[in-house]
Amino acid sequence: MYNVPLHDLHQKLNASFGEFAGWNVPMIYSSTMEEHVAVRKSVGIFDISHMGRLKITGKDSLNLLEKAFTKKISKTKENFMSGPTLALNEYARVIDDEMWYKINDEEWLAVPNAATRERMINHFKQISEKNKYNVEIKDLTFDYVLLALQGPESQNIMDKLGASWTSGLKPLEFRLNENIRDSNVFLISRSGWTGEDGFEIWATPKDAEKLYNYILKEGVKPIGIAARDTLRIEMGFVLGGNEYGEDPLKYPCALSLKYGMGAIDWEKTGYIGEESLRSCRKEGLRWIRIGIEMKKNFARFIPRHGYKILIDDIEVGWVTSGTYSPILEKGIGMGYIDTRYSIVGEPITISDGKGRSGEAKISEFPLIKKK
Repeated sequence: MYNVPLHDLHQKLNASFGEFAGWNVPMIYSSTMEEHVAVRKSVGIFDISHMGRLKITGKDSLNLLEKAFTKKISKTKENFMSGPTLALNEYARVIDDEMWYKINDEEWLAVPNAATRERMINHFKQISEKNKYNVEIKDLTFDYVLLALQGPESQNIMDKLGASWTSGLKPLEFRLNENIRDSNVFLISRSGWTGEDGFEIWATPKDAEKLYNYILKEGVKPIGIAARDTLRIEMGFVLGGNEYGEDPLKYPCALSLKYGMGAIDWEKTGYIGEESLRSCRKEGLRWIRIGIEMKKNFARFIPRHGYKILIDDIEVGWVTSGTYSPILEKGIGMGYIDTRYSIVGEPITISDGKGRSGEAKISEFPLIKKK
């Protein structure tokens, strides 16, 4: 199991650690709910170095990405991120969902999910070998720390750090090789997965530690991976192993994710999984991903992974992720339901299969409405 590079610093901050995808990561510093609210109401700093950092270079880089993903990557402008987009297997099941950073047509960066980093590296190698692509795939995961400053006060913190120029960054825009205080930042992007404004920063362990400490001195709260999970559920963002995976017997077709955000470009052809994905579209879907909100009388009931979704005692689906939302002050989640029953606002019952159940309703994503 790997430690994140700033492990000792997180220990000094009294973080509780836990295992995630083969990494020993800071899960909680104070409490998940406190940290969650800090990001929604103010600002927080995450260390998400367990996620991958990849670089693909060479004259066939764009050909490789177009072959691997469902979005038309060629539309991406330089110094902007492309995505999110999906990498599929031949059954139109999702291997990973990723954002790609375009430096130029022959140089790209990406952040794969921790659990699929090695799988994606091998996937790219197999595609390259089969198509005789001229590319080089580098794993930069252990070269850089990945930090994320997230929350409505993120820009104010960047101003205090002397990096007011970040206010000019558009959403999904990035810059390379900038200095913040006396720290060299390899990459900074205006992006995130919390539903709030924020920045993601790649830096060497030495520079990242200095920057992290400067951010803490500005009163920013350190946030653990547990709050990262609760924040993404409020927004309806998916997680590999919960909402998607490669096994066609366990996970529905990628269309059932209802991913949105232009992740699938139907004008595009020639990518892996296209034939199966188009077949799913023509045949129609059996399952669709929905949001779940517990009703007031069952606000403390948490719809946990694996719980059953019922309508009039008929099992019509299953829960994939769930948590308690301190913003909505009730249990929330997401799951898959038979499309015949997928009417927004309809009442459903969530059952643990062991006698405990709670009343809920079907909701649209995001579960919290952002201005």
